[in-house]
Amino acid sequence: MAAGGVRAIALLLPALAAVAGTHVATACPFCGPVGRSLAERRDAAARVLIAAAEPPATRDDDGLLVQSFAVLAGIRGGAPPQARLDAARVEAAIAGTAVLFGVADGARLRWEAIPADEALIDHVAQAPAVEEPAERRLRWFAARLEHPNESIAADAFTEFGLASFASVRAVSDAFDAARLRTWLDDEGIDRRRRGFYGLALGLAARASDAASRTAAVAALRAAVDAPGSDLRAGYDGILAGLLVAEGAPALDDLAARGLFAATTRAGDARHAVAALRFAWESLGDTVPRDAVAAATAGLLDNPAVAADVAVDLARYRRWNELDRVAALWTSLGRDDPLVRRAVAGYLEACPLPAAEAHRARLAAADPVTWQAARAAAAGPAR
Repeated sequence: MAAGGVRAIALLLPALAAVAGTHVATACPFCGPVGRSLAERRDAAARVLIAAAEPPATRDDDGLLVQSFAVLAGIRGGAPPQARLDAARVEAAIAGTAVLFGVADGARLRWEAIPADEALIDHVAQAPAVEEPAERRLRWFAARLEHPNESIAADAFTEFGLASFASVRAVSDAFDAARLRTWLDDEGIDRRRRGFYGLALGLAARASDAASRTAAVAALRAAVDAPGSDLRAGYDGILAGLLVAEGAPALDDLAARGLFAATTRAGDARHAVAALRFAWESLGDTVPRDAVAAATAGLLDNPAVAADVAVDLARYRRWNELDRVAALWTSLGRDDPLVRRAVAGYLEACPLPAAEAHRARLAAADPVTWQAARAAAAGPAR
């Protein structure tokens, strides 16, 4: 590849990523926003206390909900500083016991409280410190996924949502494949967790014996084929789980199920793009990148994801789709400026001589629109 082409890609791809919202995953890409874990809040606090709530909750001068608490014991930071705290922030009124986090705010502590029964208090006290090795921490939390205490279950999920895929993969043998299979179909499970459980089941499959692996793959395929709206939560993680479990053959399997086509319904197409990005970024050892790029190209003419796919094909440097990408300018780009922006970015990044011909043709046909799309693809001036 010519040096100019490499430089163009380096300059354009950050802006192109903004077009489609792409990024390199550093934490679970299928978990959604998960917030801070309880261990993180505990370890960031100067003091952590156990206290009894004193109703009612009231609003402070800033309009925030606060409540008074009788201090019972300390978890972190030494002995309780006082017997009573008058204004700890709460999300909702608390009845019973609570854990209070004292966060440094200048010279004083700002207190935040969460309701906590005995099980959650023990969980907060015993959870591995955030500076401990990720593998040790995740093994501890793996046993607490879908804990009967919903706050503990949510916190365990949060820990996995914040962890890198490499760290999660390192504890594949800590997952209970049978329970994960059940959770995929359990309507009582928080649907926001379904994508991660699909991914975890794929990992568990690779760490299991042949019989368990077969059962896990069958469960993932059933989840892929299960009827549902194209807005179903976690479908991208289930697709990714199948890719993790089977590697390259899963791409053919998913293609046969119609997931990588111009006619794939909009939500499913977006899920497919997310799963393919994950495979490109994280599964290069089992799913060849050329195969991922080819599957991505199958979605290029899908109106719901055309802009995203053009961006990804530029990221993947798949220049043999040049003519198809250029054709989007007229076919789908006429009604979608994001498509034209993505097309312009791809053409600017492509080092092939034919790309220059496409650029010249589009610029001659409509110089104003071409320059606007080109400028948008390049991002704001520096």
